[in-house]
Amino acid sequence: MKICLLSYRGEPFCGGQGVYIHYLSKGLRDLGHEVHVLSGPPHPVVVPGIQVHELDSMDMYSLPPWRVPPRPRRLLRPLNMYEFLSVITGGFPEPFTFSMRAYAQLRGRLRAERFDVIHDNQCLGYGLLLMKRLGLPVVATIHHPVFVDRDIDIARADGWWLRTRMRRWYSFLSMQHRVARRTDRVIVVSRNSAKDTASTFGLHKSNIRVVYNGVDSEVFKRDESVARVPDSLVVVGGASHIKGLSYLLEAIHLLRDQRNVSLTIVGQPPLDGQFPSSLIRDYGLEGRVRFTGRVDREELVRCYSAAEVAVVPSLYEGFGFPAAEAMSCEVPLISTRGGALPEVAGEDGETAMLVPPGDAGAMAAAIRRLLADEVLRRRLGEQGRKRVETHFTWREAASKTAEVYQELL
Repeated sequence: MKICLLSYRGEPFCGGQGVYIHYLSKGLRDLGHEVHVLSGPPHPVVVPGIQVHELDSMDMYSLPPWRVPPRPRRLLRPLNMYEFLSVITGGFPEPFTFSMRAYAQLRGRLRAERFDVIHDNQCLGYGLLLMKRLGLPVVATIHHPVFVDRDIDIARADGWWLRTRMRRWYSFLSMQHRVARRTDRVIVVSRNSAKDTASTFGLHKSNIRVVYNGVDSEVFKRDESVARVPDSLVVVGGASHIKGLSYLLEAIHLLRDQRNVSLTIVGQPPLDGQFPSSLIRDYGLEGRVRFTGRVDREELVRCYSAAEVAVVPSLYEGFGFPAAEAMSCEVPLISTRGGALPEVAGEDGETAMLVPPGDAGAMAAAIRRLLADEVLRRRLGEQGRKRVETHFTWREAASKTAEVYQELL
């Protein structure tokens, strides 16, 4: 098949969507398919043999607030002006503007080459409906309904002005709701996400297919040259409230009698000194928490390998790459039961320790128990690795995704 993948942000270091594009495109190529990727900046990292078509964008989120983008003449184009004005007034226009640029690109290319299927990576912009008018089957992956993020952020927003800003930011969801109902198939990455996606978007279950993500177990494996740091924890990302970092910081605060417990946060510290830095100061954890900044995959593996325990404190996950990656690196895992995390982590006490989401006390107790029991840590690490090798491979993910394409063809 000749496959076109769409991703408005495709770089692996931007989050799970970039990881998805990197490995899914590779898996489909390995199965013998011809794969093209249309992406806005920051662009994806792909393996040889995959063609990347880089679409223009104002890329406003890489600029300081209120700064006029380079080459101001570009603002004379209506779509660029819309993107600029939407961003500076608190909106998130990228899904819409990317989808329209992708439609224009595809319409112009159809005389030279015809794709068998278009596969969207949770953009769900109106441009997808125009692609359907070109006679192209359209599949969309929904990693999880972003309505969950919206509800959590609005509930935690302090004051009417911040709640208004949040509603403005998430206004693109009404578009995604309309577009999702009109795609030919929806791929979700867990059974929990299938249930929530069907309910949130009003989709019929017969139109949804569950295809689990994979983990590159050849990359994510224990680095034996890195020594474990005693009483050390690692968490990946966590700036947004849905990631539950505030509850993990509270849990470490509750463990203040164990002064040696340290936390590595894989990600960038906030530039404005606000959350989570403000909470770190409030809990007196300045000397026990560090940010790594941006890291590549090799450094991420070293971070996992150096930790005695990995923690995924998320309130909700559609899949949870950090949980699967930590298990693949044989790091004993403490995870919440938020969203699909139990599907990834497995049985409590067998392949990971599971705690209720938003419960700092339960998380602190799990951390205390696991740090005190070396035998349990070793067993969870070994069983976690086996679970990943058995259940979550990109070859299987690519094969099942191709089956969804075949249904339409």
